[in-house]
Amino acid sequence: MKAIAIGLMLPLGVLAAPFATFPEGCVTPDGMVVDAADRLVVAAANFADTTKPGALYRIDNPGDRPYKWIDLPANPATGRCSPMGIAYGDDGALYVVDNQPWTGESLTKNQGRLLRLEFKGDRLSAWHVVAEGMEHPNGVKFHRGRIYLTQSSLSSIKDASGLLVSGVYRFDPKERNVKVKNARTDRNLLFTVTTKNKFCQYGLDGLVFDAKGRLYVGNFGDGELFRVVLDGTGGVASIASFAKSPFDIARDPAKHGFLQYATTCPMRTTDGMCFGPDGWLYVADFSNNAIAKVSPDGTRVAFVRRDEDGKWMEGKMNQPGEPIFWRGRLVVSNFDAVAGTPDKTNAKTDRPATLSELPYAP
Repeated sequence: MKAIAIGLMLPLGVLAAPFATFPEGCVTPDGMVVDAADRLVVAAANFADTTKPGALYRIDNPGDRPYKWIDLPANPATGRCSPMGIAYGDDGALYVVDNQPWTGESLTKNQGRLLRLEFKGDRLSAWHVVAEGMEHPNGVKFHRGRIYLTQSSLSSIKDASGLLVSGVYRFDPKERNVKVKNARTDRNLLFTVTTKNKFCQYGLDGLVFDAKGRLYVGNFGDGELFRVVLDGTGGVASIASFAKSPFDIARDPAKHGFLQYATTCPMRTTDGMCFGPDGWLYVADFSNNAIAKVSPDGTRVAFVRRDEDGKWMEGKMNQPGEPIFWRGRLVVSNFDAVAGTPDKTNAKTDRPATLSELPYAP
């Protein structure tokens, strides 16, 4: 592992209000994508209130209030849809990860899906299930005619260490109703990793491709990024550690002073991520209530900003799930659904749900 330089990037200014405030139908914003008309689309998984339907919200211009675009098709077995990662394909379709198993209920066990949505104008014209039966699908990206998806937990795959296994799946957009078994025998399973942090057993989460077609994926619990080089068929040519948080994963969250130490370590957790116009990789540090950035060569990891909990009215972050660059702005979705655990800054779920904007200068 190469040495990592650590730094703190101070904010350039203070924002006095959220970038956007959602109506009450959205309580858990997560994945985001910019559509072909340069509008911001946000997935509302609504884990903080599962009586609210999973939906897509849209912001057509900065300064506009988000509005519900469409409710998403529910799984007949559960009556729910819980969208997390979303990504447009080169085919114009929108791919949506339905991660309703995230709640841990018996009703939703292994009911995760990958959906393909087709539109005529702004109207949903058709939808298909690409894959189903998933334990914990999370992030998604479309690359060179294939869909790449993380599964943050594959509990039926046992590692000798007893630690959590997670993985990346690859699907053809023409596939329909693929029955995922969450096992090494799944033909769509590309590779797996093990999360070594026994205190945070949560695996691969955010993913993104760079301009050279290399895949970057984050192991949430370990605060580590991997760079994956693909071969001509879209298979794995090589996997290597790209960057890692300085956080000591042996630290027990139950011990006194844990958060005081942990919040000094950028990229302690890796949720959604994106590349910035400056070539740096921006990563949602979910547990630290922060956004981190990683240099193009992976040798520097720094906070972009880390916020106190509960300051959403001032535009501060509230458990960031994903960053995105939109019209020259660095916008962050505030997931804000995991609260009161000793390893996380977030103490409670607040209302209303918000997006934050972080000062950005290339």
